[in-house]
Amino acid sequence: MTRFSIPDAPGGGGIDSTINVYVNGVMKKALALTSKYAWLYGAETAPGNAPGSGAPRHIYDEAHLMLGETVPAGAKIRLQKDAANTSTYAIDFVNLEQVAPIANPDPAAYTVPAGFTHQNVQDALDRVRMDTTGKLVGVYLPPGDYQTASKFQVYGKAVKVTGAGPWYTKFHAPSAQDNTDVGFRAEASSKGSSFSGFAYFGNYTSRIDGPGKVFDFAGVSDIVIDNIWTEHMVCLYWGANTDRTTIRNSRIRNMFADGINMTNGSTDNLVSNNDARATGDDSFALFSAIDAGGADMKNNVYENLTSTLTWRAAGVAVYGGYANTFRNIHIADTLVYSGITISSLDFGYPMNGFGTDPTNLENISIVRAGGHFWGSQTFPGIWVFSASKVFQGIRVSHVDIVDPTYSGIMFQTNYVGGRPQFPVKDTVFSDISITGARKSGDAYDAKSGFGLWANEMPESGQGPAVGEVTFNGLELNNNAVDIRNTTSTFKININP
Repeated sequence: MTRFSIPDAPGGGGIDSTINVYVNGVMKKALALTSKYAWLYGAETAPGNAPGSGAPRHIYDEAHLMLGETVPAGAKIRLQKDAANTSTYAIDFVNLEQVAPIANPDPAAYTVPAGFTHQNVQDALDRVRMDTTGKLVGVYLPPGDYQTASKFQVYGKAVKVTGAGPWYTKFHAPSAQDNTDVGFRAEASSKGSSFSGFAYFGNYTSRIDGPGKVFDFAGVSDIVIDNIWTEHMVCLYWGANTDRTTIRNSRIRNMFADGINMTNGSTDNLVSNNDARATGDDSFALFSAIDAGGADMKNNVYENLTSTLTWRAAGVAVYGGYANTFRNIHIADTLVYSGITISSLDFGYPMNGFGTDPTNLENISIVRAGGHFWGSQTFPGIWVFSASKVFQGIRVSHVDIVDPTYSGIMFQTNYVGGRPQFPVKDTVFSDISITGARKSGDAYDAKSGFGLWANEMPESGQGPAVGEVTFNGLELNNNAVDIRNTTSTFKININP
């Protein structure tokens, strides 16, 4: 797999090309590349595909192939432009992986589709649903390229959907279309279903809110999603009022919105051992909205996660809720936003703020995070934003923030009509290290270089941070300014 950039077509829409893959000087295969899904232009909040809309904002994508052989340790793998490779190329990095197919776990209990069409797979799902013998428990998807142009429907009973592994069992949205809503929908009657061992390669070329989620679930419970690979969709998972769901061992690449977002009273869920790269909104989010039913967001665990190269929004974001835990997380190279967002902004939706039972974030590394967005606002490694709902019960511990783009931790309060909304209260940071917050030297230099920053004026019409925070065990090194707090409205308490 390589992360790359090749030019767009002059009028947009992308071009196709190849680059040759060599092992120890021997050409093995031509890796197919396309820029169809990469280029976006214009307004930062809603970029589009037309080059005339303005400056480019999204230029990289990824491509992969299977060599079909094991490359020995110490071998040299080279991507090379030969005469047959007619584009210009920027190569960011290469990932390598050794894989093998997963066999049908029980041929007597797992039916197999008759072919690789959407209807073939839906028919297999329906065979399990209508089975009266009790022998069929699931569908096995053998290696192959599966064509799909809509959502699979899972209902009536629990079903186990198992592929041969995401390198082998691949679902493809129609290549001749854009923005096709593919994936799975599951009803409450499918409680206990599982989905594992396959990939979803979508055809989204821009963000469309609503469709585009591989798993678009509401009101379901006890679901397992395991070992999934998705690219060029809007989201991998959007769960409204979904309980006791596990999402694990999955890779999320080059998306147009969130990687995983749980909302509307989703409780007792586990998001574990997932890797997100280049999501177009928060990679891993929890939003305590109540617009589509559900109550409090609580008892969710997000752990063992990696988020890199998020091209809009944060690596991890939590908006309200209580008794939720985020731990063992690495975040690096966010492009325009914070590494972590902790916010009580409701975005105009009915929402519950933070409860008194703590929201815990622990054992986290944040490297080269932050950027500028919403005009001239700069974002930090961790953004603490008290806004339209109660902000309280925040516990952040054992965090290293290294080389933030503008600042390490920024505190901000939302104002409406010239008055602050809710203050930061009952918020404690313990064992925090911030290193290398330097002056940016760009147009936003005056808003850079702070280890801790109580933001006095984030943007026009706003005002200074309001409230109080306590630090226990704070280490500040090589920052242009360790602490900036020119406000009379925000207090930073620092204990040894």
